[in-house]
Amino acid sequence: MKILDVYIIKKFLGTFFFVVLLLVAVVSVIDYTEKNDDFMEHQLNAMQIMAYYVDFIPYVASLITPITVFIAVVFVTSKLAGNTEIIAILSSGVSFRRMLVPYMIGALFIAAISFWLNGWVIPNANKDRIAFELKYVKSPFDYSERNIHMKISPEAYAYMESYNNNADVGYRFTLEKIEGNQMLEKITARRIEWDSATSKWRLRQWKKHVFNGMDESINTGDEMDTTLNIHPKDFGSTYGMYETLTLPELNSHIEILKERGANDIPLYRVEKYIRYMSPFTAIILTFIGVIMSAKKARGGSGFQIALGFGIAFLFIIFFIFSRSIAEANSMNPIIAVWIPNIIFTGVGVILYKFVPR
Repeated sequence: MKILDVYIIKKFLGTFFFVVLLLVAVVSVIDYTEKNDDFMEHQLNAMQIMAYYVDFIPYVASLITPITVFIAVVFVTSKLAGNTEIIAILSSGVSFRRMLVPYMIGALFIAAISFWLNGWVIPNANKDRIAFELKYVKSPFDYSERNIHMKISPEAYAYMESYNNNADVGYRFTLEKIEGNQMLEKITARRIEWDSATSKWRLRQWKKHVFNGMDESINTGDEMDTTLNIHPKDFGSTYGMYETLTLPELNSHIEILKERGANDIPLYRVEKYIRYMSPFTAIILTFIGVIMSAKKARGGSGFQIALGFGIAFLFIIFFIFSRSIAEANSMNPIIAVWIPNIIFTGVGVILYKFVPR
């Protein structure tokens, strides 16, 4: 690695981390202002609030990474161009393509760190952040769905007319075991209650039907403890849940939702695809940023920096739009999630071929 590469990488990464810290500080102050009433209402002390923001800051930093990468590239490159450093670099025999190398190295470093953080570190931090917000910021959650159907194993299907998540009690419960087209067993209960001491479900006023061909046996009772592949958290708030799952946990959760025939599978699939897509965003926006800001502007770098902000926010609009399409399942989610990167890659290629460098 040459001195020039080290020089550009230091400027790029240094500016990137500075912009991240600056924007995170601004967002944190705004967030604190909005939530201060909730903090005061629950009489939270400084340590509790600081612990929340320790988890909140990485989350925000991850969200703004595409913007900050692009802004940092435009700022650094336009400054180099304004000081005629790029002209000197190109005049020394270094090609524009070769000058892109240190930028790409910096972008790859950011992309790798971003993938690791988004895949494993930030989801674990989000577990505490989301739990804090549900407890102190959000309104109390009441499970309101009725006629709940769940597939809890390859051959077992559960039904509840309703569920009270505050008391962890389900009403009009049915559990059916079906093999092929034949029902082997059916259990019904007036109520089903969660026993936290034994981590089991307790059936009240139950009736069990066992089928053997044309024969049927029936047993009844007042109470029966049983273990089911259902947990009270399955009826809790799903607010931000996809943000709390690491990549392995996300894959496992998607498989569980498939088995149960859940309706919100696209939400988790989209989150998974975005985590794989995001690192490439840093590389693409770095490429575009260097091309569009490498030419010296007469009026200084102000216009180029402003244009950089504009393109970064245009990318966000495309990202939000494509995510909505993917979550609505109106297009292949992989294609929908990659729409912003595909479009901006095309923009980058056009700029590289036709814009004077």
